[in-house]
Amino acid sequence: MAHFGKTQNGTNVEKITISAGGLRVSILTFGAIVQDVRLAGVAHGLALGSDRLQDYEDTMGYFGAIVGPIANRISNARVRLDGMMYELERNENGKVHLHSGTEGVHRRVWQVVSQTADSVTLALTLADGDAGLPGHRDVHVTYAVSAPAIFTMTINGTTNATTCMNFASHIYWNLDGTSLWEGHQLQIAAEHYLPVDDRTCPTGEIARVAETDMDFRKARQLQIGAPDLDHNFCLTGGKCGLRDVLWLTGQSGLKMALGTTEAGMQIHDAATSPRPGHSCYEGLVIEPQAWPDTPNHRAFGSITVTADQPYKQVTTWRFSR
Repeated sequence: MAHFGKTQNGTNVEKITISAGGLRVSILTFGAIVQDVRLAGVAHGLALGSDRLQDYEDTMGYFGAIVGPIANRISNARVRLDGMMYELERNENGKVHLHSGTEGVHRRVWQVVSQTADSVTLALTLADGDAGLPGHRDVHVTYAVSAPAIFTMTINGTTNATTCMNFASHIYWNLDGTSLWEGHQLQIAAEHYLPVDDRTCPTGEIARVAETDMDFRKARQLQIGAPDLDHNFCLTGGKCGLRDVLWLTGQSGLKMALGTTEAGMQIHDAATSPRPGHSCYEGLVIEPQAWPDTPNHRAFGSITVTADQPYKQVTTWRFSR
């Protein structure tokens, strides 16, 4: 564990590096951020990050972070639970609730619970009313690395009252170390996706990918703007067993296979989120999660959790050449 810096309010932030086989991953306690992913024999990092804590506090708030307790968008910034309506922060365009507001878990300093050479577990407690939601909530994320080059994330969440949980990893990936992700090939095991309105919120339609530019059922080379991407791809109707659902291949031949227990996969092209000194479209954001805006669409499943039905997500990234 190494000191990474102090937040603007003076809280210490640590950097933990774990490794096994040919893979090394660095994690920050700020936001439970995946700051760097390195594969033996590859000169560049695979996940976009920064060596400056200030960048994460100022303009890179979502880079590599865990977002939640409600990832993605709630179109009307409110949820109904057990007959009560809870108003959430309207932090996008003054209308939409995005990634649990300006003080979501991506802005918190997590506590290190345990650490070994190849794993680390971080914990965060959310008090009743925190992020606008009920329940005293305890959240744990475990990052682990195993041979030959497998990175696993497990998120567990418990509550003492009915609440909402939909966490997501918000890593920006570029397997080639280039200034743009263009030229990567993407494949997604999804027959449907969710069209969005001008607020990037789901319209309610569950559309077939067939005969559209959202069809990635076969590996396809990515091009900027063809299509514009900030959409959920529908993997299943709800959580299920861990299975591979997405494959990303760089022009270098480096490959990443992603497995998850989640029902959806948000893909964002980073059209408006550059790192300082870098261009937009540098990294592709790949976020396993439940479908967005589920409280407003009965057909989208549920993100409600209770004391008897806690939250769990498992996601894996496997790298090969």
